[in-house]
Amino acid sequence: MKAIAHDRYGSPDVLELREVDTPTVADDEVLVRVHAASVNARDWHLMRGDPYLARLGLGLSGPKTKIRGTDFAGRVEAVGKAVRRFRPGDEVFGEVDGAFAEYVCVRDDVLEPKPAALSFEQAAALPLAGNTALMGLRDLGQVASGHEVLINGASGGVGTFAVQIAKAFGAEVTGVCSARNAELVRSLGADHVIDYAREDFTRNGRRYDVVFDLVGNHSLAEFRRALKPTGTLVLSGGGVFEGGSVVGPMALLVKGQVMSRFARHRLFVLTATPSKENLATLRELADSKKLTPVVDRTYPLSEAPEAIRYLEGEHARAKVVITV
Repeated sequence: MKAIAHDRYGSPDVLELREVDTPTVADDEVLVRVHAASVNARDWHLMRGDPYLARLGLGLSGPKTKIRGTDFAGRVEAVGKAVRRFRPGDEVFGEVDGAFAEYVCVRDDVLEPKPAALSFEQAAALPLAGNTALMGLRDLGQVASGHEVLINGASGGVGTFAVQIAKAFGAEVTGVCSARNAELVRSLGADHVIDYAREDFTRNGRRYDVVFDLVGNHSLAEFRRALKPTGTLVLSGGGVFEGGSVVGPMALLVKGQVMSRFARHRLFVLTATPSKENLATLRELADSKKLTPVVDRTYPLSEAPEAIRYLEGEHARAKVVITV
């Protein structure tokens, strides 16, 4: 089968379209013919081995997992003998390492039927980013009807889902983004939009029940200034960090974990983990028209390096999808 792989860390130039062996399905796995896979910030971080500290787990001189990509949508090709929920021909979506390929093997417990309301391209955009938004708002933020919620990075892959999910939970939503993306964020349901180039939400005097940060461009003290006395700050990755390429987002996230023990506010660092239960919730939101993935661009599998280059350059709005 064809796949996008690399043996060393670096720019998108290290990525190659290769012929590799089709994976063999285990007893508890499903072999999926991939129709689409989406690009996430995770892909270019893993491609570059950035931050450097992460290489202790990823591989010191090169990646242990050579095929990039995480979330996908496709059709079941074969099932392991212990699998009962799926059969060949079923349309599915989920998360697994190595999704930039014609086939992936996926454990039964991190796979769900594809939302009927979505195309393969839209469904592929949903798992990782949608799950991050869901866990950040529902599980950590405990967002409920009437809450005032601010999404910092509202026009990105996770942010566009976060705006819609917060609205589905009944919150009043403020989205922070650039001026060029303001209309997109409003169209997703945001009640208020802040242009970060013209207004600093940490200094305008407004306070929120939940601040969901997807950018990492403020200090913890600044974020807390935007919270109500009993407010919650949820930190989840981002692109610009005081830790640079050595520790990257871990600098801010570690500070958040330490301060959460002493601060009056609730401070959380999100670690999103895939599950069939969360995928089912995302499917229900999509099929009820409360959640619609926004796809900025699509690229064929052979142009995956260009897709990552486009996302890494911070030109993308919402999701970038690879068709296979």
